[in-house]
Amino acid sequence: MQKRKLGSSGLEVSALGFGCMGLSFGLGQATDKQNGISIIRAGFERGITFFDTAEAYGPYTNEELVGEALAPFRHEVVIATKFGFKLENGVIAGTDSRPSTIRAVAEASLKRLKTDVIDLFYQHRVDPNVPIEDVAGTVKDLIQEGKVKYFGLSEAGAQTIRRAHAVQPVSAVQNQYSIWTREPEALVLPVCEELGIGFVPWGPLGTGFLAGTITADTKFDSATDLRATFPRFTPEALKANMPVVEMLNKIARRKDVSTVQIALSWLLAQKPWIVPIPGMDKVEYIDDNLKSIDLELTKEDLQEIDSELSKINVQGARLNEGLLSMSE
Repeated sequence: MQKRKLGSSGLEVSALGFGCMGLSFGLGQATDKQNGISIIRAGFERGITFFDTAEAYGPYTNEELVGEALAPFRHEVVIATKFGFKLENGVIAGTDSRPSTIRAVAEASLKRLKTDVIDLFYQHRVDPNVPIEDVAGTVKDLIQEGKVKYFGLSEAGAQTIRRAHAVQPVSAVQNQYSIWTREPEALVLPVCEELGIGFVPWGPLGTGFLAGTITADTKFDSATDLRATFPRFTPEALKANMPVVEMLNKIARRKDVSTVQIALSWLLAQKPWIVPIPGMDKVEYIDDNLKSIDLELTKEDLQEIDSELSKINVQGARLNEGLLSMSE
């Protein structure tokens, strides 16, 4: 398994990480716990050393799943988890990154993850009510106390990253990024490069769309699937955005690989400090995703993708209004 360093922080992980959220939350019915454990362990057995979770996934159940699955080889893996959402009766109800809350979440996450240290602790969403300097300072204290190793930000903008980094070096930024979600290229990726910060794309397969298995007729259960609320996943938007998948399919057929491999290989080709974390709920998906690491897209391939994308006007906002308002 190829390794990558997340910026200049010294944090080294497998070139592809494992986004664990979908096993418990957000993308349909939760996976049976024993099945979830076996899938996570299959990822480890194939060389994945970077696993991503959060207290909000479930909530809580995903951290418990990840903690149990990785316990036998805890010291051979990097576990990332997150704080920053206000949770009321199992539902996200805004943001909360008050220092006391960050500390409470850290203690609870340590227990659920069955560990004595959190490798990478992200602020899940920027909290407009708490200065980012206070957030970074609190995580800095947790690092000094040995409860956290590295500090990360999720869905943060360039200025927020700068301000946080000035207090406690940011090791990784996790924003949504994929072939059809390229906003980080304008400001966030340049700041990460300048400051030596790694970048971890969530939704690297377009929350499933770029896998090529979703059609304009696909229905998403509003009770269990967040995509039911995303403007980009309405039937009209899905139909309008199909040319993105058709373009990837064309290149994949030519190279005799899967559409998934093209989408992930494209991300890996952008910067050597980018580590995508696709969600995987079947062992065959893990095997398919991992092949993207050895797939080399040529300069001509990358130019073709950019050229074709420039002709496509992607329809619909990437998140619902509530979640977009929590991005900074």
